[in-house]
Amino acid sequence: MYRKVILFAMLTLFNTALWAQEYTILIKGGHVIDPKNGINEVMDIAIADGKIAKVAKEIQAKAQQVVHAEGLYVTPGLIDIHTHHFFGTEPNSYLRNSFTAIPPDGFTFRNGVTTVVDAGSPGWRNFQIYKDQTIDHAKTRVLAFLNIIGEGMRGGAYEQDLNDTDPKMAALVARQFRPYIVGFKIAHFEGPDWTIVDHAVEAGKQAGDLPVMVDFGGSMPPLPLEELLLNHLRKGDILTHCFAQIQGRESIVDPTTKKVKSFAWKAREEGRYFDVGYGGISFSFSQAIPAVKEGFYPDAISTDIHTGSMNNAMKDMLSVMSKCLVMGMRLEQVIAASTWQPAQMIKRPELGSLSIGMEADIAILGVREGTFGYFDYTGYKVKGDQKLECEMTVRGGEIVYDLNGISDPIVLAKKRTEH
Repeated sequence: MYRKVILFAMLTLFNTALWAQEYTILIKGGHVIDPKNGINEVMDIAIADGKIAKVAKEIQAKAQQVVHAEGLYVTPGLIDIHTHHFFGTEPNSYLRNSFTAIPPDGFTFRNGVTTVVDAGSPGWRNFQIYKDQTIDHAKTRVLAFLNIIGEGMRGGAYEQDLNDTDPKMAALVARQFRPYIVGFKIAHFEGPDWTIVDHAVEAGKQAGDLPVMVDFGGSMPPLPLEELLLNHLRKGDILTHCFAQIQGRESIVDPTTKKVKSFAWKAREEGRYFDVGYGGISFSFSQAIPAVKEGFYPDAISTDIHTGSMNNAMKDMLSVMSKCLVMGMRLEQVIAASTWQPAQMIKRPELGSLSIGMEADIAILGVREGTFGYFDYTGYKVKGDQKLECEMTVRGGEIVYDLNGISDPIVLAKKRTEH
């Protein structure tokens, strides 16, 4: 008799303790896609103290906010590893401290993006300004590839000045700002050889084996991409604009055979990465469709967002991801190329997953059914019947975007409600 009473009391205490656990946010009934942890099914996610506390079926607990995610996809916060956010007011400047770049927060959370990586807007001479103006004022996590040109993306002749490339100084700045700098970037260089690439690779070595992202083109005749990928870049380095077909740069898909060139497959096998980096004119279906059909999927899906690309065919992160869906990638592949894969490419394994104890960066996405037109800068159009949309974004355990009020109660971020 006494044993039954004691057992009943213990069970009561256990259940009371279970229900006494209060989470900050409890996301209920969403289809979780977490490539790192191999999750692709309906699960609940609990958040406490800004971190992922639990991922399981039917979590029964109290929460300050409950998010009703039934019929939606719950993924790690999206990572856009090719952006341009060095917004400023300097005239006659391309993407460095300029009007052409954009502040991140206005264009990230509404797309489920919680981390951006600026692709070379700042150089080693002006990264401190970039940090002061952009990083320190953004709720989005902002990282950067440091331009090997000291002036950064000032445009024109400034980006052709090999005398402004200094591997030692670039590496020193990268070490000084290591929490924010993930690698080095080469962009827009029109020289006849690979000197600038070798300078960036040397900076990567001196900074502690950081990767190099390359946007190379403009030389006439075009320099051979095979030589770049196999003889100058290392394992872990990144070719961006991988589906570009533009003058002055060799493409990875043969325009005659419509097949991915053998050296691209070999480069992938040897550990080079391929990034979409959509941009204004750096993505064409003539390259992307044959590559995807052949199974040559991008390692990272990214936007190359700035005022020119966002108001052109690119639009935003979810538009680029939707195009990848339409071309034949599966949803879980698209999510992987927008979360865990780019996290590994920038050597930030603490990002891009829903692992227990990790900072709670989460995107909740819907797939709208209908008839949609997807086009590239050449005017080539593909029709699709699906389109990704962002319902909610959680950044650091805080709801920062809620499109249709799926949280209960609706409590927006403190910083936004104080004004």
